[in-house]
Amino acid sequence: MKIIIINGPNLNLLGKREPGVYGSETFETYFPKLQAWFPDQDLVYLQSNVEGELINFLHLHGFSADGIVFNAGGYTHTSVALADAIAAIRTPVIEVHISNIFAREEYRHLSLIGAKCKGSISGFGLDSYRLGVESLVGIR
Repeated sequence: MKIIIINGPNLNLLGKREPGVYGSETFETYFPKLQAWFPDQDLVYLQSNVEGELINFLHLHGFSADGIVFNAGGYTHTSVALADAIAAIRTPVIEVHISNIFAREEYRHLSLIGAKCKGSISGFGLDSYRLGVESLVGIR
């Protein structure tokens, strides 16, 4: 299976940004662990702070990949364009968040992309990604 992992804005700062909320590990050190847990899966990773790049990546892989694990970061709560991009593709998308968005500021409780996704996982730290991949592997 080919599974795409997409991280949105500010997630390039994992390990530095608010470690009390997001932990102290970078995604670059976590990703090889994810690959080791799923050696039979082809995992592809992209991080971008640019909404249009995220949309282009969804379009690029949304008709050929077997699944997408997507942490849209702050765009989760603001981007109709990302929600529309997810709705337009065939590949199932799992929304993930490192923190529990429902235990944070009220504006984070709304996910514009969630209704377009196969499911949502939040609050398990970086393990949210592992759970997202596991759910996709189980969908087959």
